[in-house]
Amino acid sequence: MKVGIHPKYYPNAKVVCTCGNTFTVGSTLSEIRVEICSRCHPFFTGEMKFVDTQGRVEKFQDKQARAKTYLKKKASQQKKEERHPQTLKEMLTNVKSQL
Repeated sequence: MKVGIHPKYYPNAKVVCTCGNTFTVGSTLSEIRVEICSRCHPFFTGEMKFVDTQGRVEKFQDKQARAKTYLKKKASQQKKEERHPQTLKEMLTNVKSQL
């Protein structure tokens, strides 16, 4: 390994959760703060608790709404394109069929 390019390693880095639980791990940071840990996570505790960090559900719902409006706009544009011929050949065939 090259000397001087690696970050400092802390073998006893302190991890602090918002629930108050603390434990030590090896890390390149001296202290790590987390929002949820094994002591308070619903999977490990068995409690029915809704875990939404940083508004992920709202982000997903916004993304779905934007996709829906995008698809509506795209569909209306395709309908407009269907009404207007794109090439001279299409225009001539349309005129011939109308006669």
